[in-house]
Formats: sequence, C-alpha cells, structure tokens
Amino acid sequence: MQIRNSSQHYGAVAMALHWLVLALIVVSWLTGEFSDAFPKGPPRDAAIFAHVTLGLSIIAFAVARLCWRFADPPPAPEESTLGQWTEWASQAVHYIIYALLFAIPALGIVALFARGKALSIFGLFEIASPWVADRTFAHNMGEVHEVLVNVLLILVVLHAAAALVHHYILKDRTLLRMLPESRA
Repeated sequence: MQIRNSSQHYGAVAMALHWLVLALIVVSWLTGEFSDAFPKGPPRDAAIFAHVTLGLSIIAFAVARLCWRFADPPPAPEESTLGQWTEWASQAVHYIIYALLFAIPALGIVALFARGKALSIFGLFEIASPWVADRTFAHNMGEVHEVLVNVLLILVVLHAAAALVHHYILKDRTLLRMLPESRA
C-alpha cells in the first residue's frame, strides 16, 4: 500500500487519519454521552478525563489531517451523473466537518473552564481555568457543545450515506478509494 495519495486512490496516511478520527469521534461521543452513568468520584472522573483526552486527540489528529491534506492533495472526485452540485455539497460538508472537529472540543474546553476546572493535557500537565466558575455560562457552553456534536453526527451519517450511494447506486469508486482492500 502506498503512503501518499495517487490520482485515483487515497494513500495509507490519509486513510489512517480518516478512520482514526472517526473512531475518536465515536468513542468521544460515547464517553460524553454516558459519563453521567458512572458513579460520582473516581469512575466518573476517569470517564470525563477520557472524554477530554479524546477531544484533545481529535484536535491533534484533525490538525494532522489538514496538514497532510495540504501536503498531499486528495484524488480528484469521481465523475458524477448528478452534476457539479454534488461536488460542491461534498466540499461544503467536508469544510463544516473540519470546522466542527475544532469547534466542538474548543467549546468543551470553554465549558470545562467555565466550571472552574483545570484542563488536563493528556495527564501530563494542567492548564488552570482562566475564569471564575460560572454555572450558567458553563451550562450554556455545554448545551452548544452538545448541539454541535449532534450536527457533527448528522453530517458524518450523511457523509457515510453519500459514500454508500456512490457505491451501490452510482456504482463509482468513491467509497472504495478510502478502503485499504480497494488498493490491490
């Protein structure tokens, strides 16, 4: 498998970053959604730590994805019988997903700081909250964080659905280009 993208396929780095970010999104959503199910104390603290660490990882790997995308442009889009609007829609969804990959963790950090809590950077060191705790502001930022997570999940599902439409209805290689087995 080649490392870099070709004119027809995504390379190993682009594929790995794509699927890794997806996995981080799913696990981060699960830890965020179900952290309240853990008993208060160390179990819940561990779930929240995992959620925050996953959010920081999403930012780090989204930066890596963007850098790689600039260094190694993706293959040209597959020709579509549906016209140019599908390419514009695809680009818009990709840009919005990238923006959300940064905005959601940033809002989570703001909500954490608004609770007066420190941000642990992968358990290595902490950044103290720059603000006095404000429950209302923290709640509002948490709500915006959750709404944007839902928007991201909807866009990810639409992105996956579009790939499946390309594969099963339009019969092109859009989906296969992002799967390692298609490289042979």
